Amino acid sequence: MKLILLAVLLALAWGALIPEPEVQIEVMEKPFICKRRTKYGDMLLIHFEGFLEKNGSQFHSTYKDNNGQPVWFTLGIKEVIKGWDKGLKDMCVGEKRKLAIPAALAYGKEGKGKIPPESNLIFHIDLIEIRNGPRSHESFQEMDLNDDWKLSKEEVKEYLRLEFQKHGNQVNDSQHDILVESIFEKEDEDSDGYISAREFTYIHDEL
Repeated sequence: MKLILLAVLLALAWGALIPEPEVQIEVMEKPFICKRRTKYGDMLLIHFEGFLEKNGSQFHSTYKDNNGQPVWFTLGIKEVIKGWDKGLKDMCVGEKRKLAIPAALAYGKEGKGKIPPESNLIFHIDLIEIRNGPRSHESFQEMDLNDDWKLSKEEVKEYLRLEFQKHGNQVNDSQHDILVESIFEKEDEDSDGYISAREFTYIHDEL
């Protein structure tokens, strides 16, 4: 019994020593002036090419497979693979990076499309534009009327009212009350009556 327990403890200790896989980032090109760097919550417009590390074969290119059009996505909300969320922080418009992403931070054991299971990937990424995302700090501060770093139901209702007016829609207080209650039911994780800055980082359609 003692031997079994010792084996379990050693296995746990060994597992704790195994480092989490990392994304290898190589900056290929960087602008001389960088007015803004990417952060979680930003919407990014990028061109990219993806390759299998094992044989260098290309599995996707926005230059060829997307009618030559770049793609938008929001950083840091699990909209893309973990390797992108980790590897595209603190990036400047006009910057080009090469990311070497282990399978665990890409498509893992399942694979996807032309990507076999357990594939390490290489991406060449060119950042074209950065915009404030729906979950950016700027958006949160815009909604946080009293600057206390949390959103009350009144603040969220006021934001929704202004958004409805902005798009020419009729404001209905009773409907907004129902919508606000639905938002808080899904987003107020600790049920304290407020949506904190941390809770705000998760996507919700109404906000």
